[in-house]
Amino acid sequence: MMWIKVKRVIRSGFYGFWRNGFISLSSILVMIVTLFVIGSTILSGALLTSTLQQIKDKVDINVYFVTNAEEADVMDVKKSLEGLVEVAPPVVYVSREDALAEFKKRHENDEFTLQALDELDQNPLGATLNIKAKDPSQYASIARFLDSKTTATTGGTGIIDKVNYYQNKDAIDRLTNIINSANRLGFIMTFFLIIISILITFNTLRLVIYMSRDEISVMRLVGASANYIRGPFFVAGAIYGFISAILTLILFYPITIWLGSTTEQFFVGLNIFRYYTANFGQIFLIIVGSGVAIGAISSFLAVRKYLKV
Repeated sequence: MMWIKVKRVIRSGFYGFWRNGFISLSSILVMIVTLFVIGSTILSGALLTSTLQQIKDKVDINVYFVTNAEEADVMDVKKSLEGLVEVAPPVVYVSREDALAEFKKRHENDEFTLQALDELDQNPLGATLNIKAKDPSQYASIARFLDSKTTATTGGTGIIDKVNYYQNKDAIDRLTNIINSANRLGFIMTFFLIIISILITFNTLRLVIYMSRDEISVMRLVGASANYIRGPFFVAGAIYGFISAILTLILFYPITIWLGSTTEQFFVGLNIFRYYTANFGQIFLIIVGSGVAIGAISSFLAVRKYLKV
């Protein structure tokens, strides 16, 4: 008996969808806008994340060691840094010889600097460690750790000459503020756009149900249960959402192709079309799931007004 009722509800839902063809088309178009906003939010989030990650990757700090620091002591500091949860691997070690070679390469067109360097009896540069934090806000704690690092010594004196965090502190703090502000703004805009889109969809589906208000009243008077009356509208709403989701996914395909090369150049390597195709399964589930849920729940709630006879 239950299965028969379920089949009737589903059949009635499909019938209601096809019977109100023009209104169904209008509802689908409105839901496409809603789902397009959700999909655009996903893709915009990917672009924002990629951009912020590119900026993060350009920020680092260097630890400069005194020229007489033993390599074993430097490697002990390196090992200690690699053990910090704030530090993103790898910690890059640059030996004195490599540091000198890089210095000469950077100043290969500066004859005066190279001549002055040749007049020195020994390599004036010490070894360095290049460190990247997992998050820019964590550089301060890494710098404090290095300030307190007194166990690695050469001849009883500290081997760390300087840490350039303090020279870069203002830039790192500004970057941290930009990232936090961008994340907050992105979340707020996403939230409001989705809420507005859902409200528009809800009111559109209320119009669809308004067209059937007399039918609902008659069913209620003859004893049909509230869930039995809601069922066909619930199914129809799910159909609106599913069709709208499929059309939205199809619409994104040419748009991401068109924007792919532009985003790759502007956002330093992120091709939005390749991102869309690579993550299509996840995006498909989000868009289709959102469409079906919004359509079904909006219809379920919108019919409530007409159940009171």
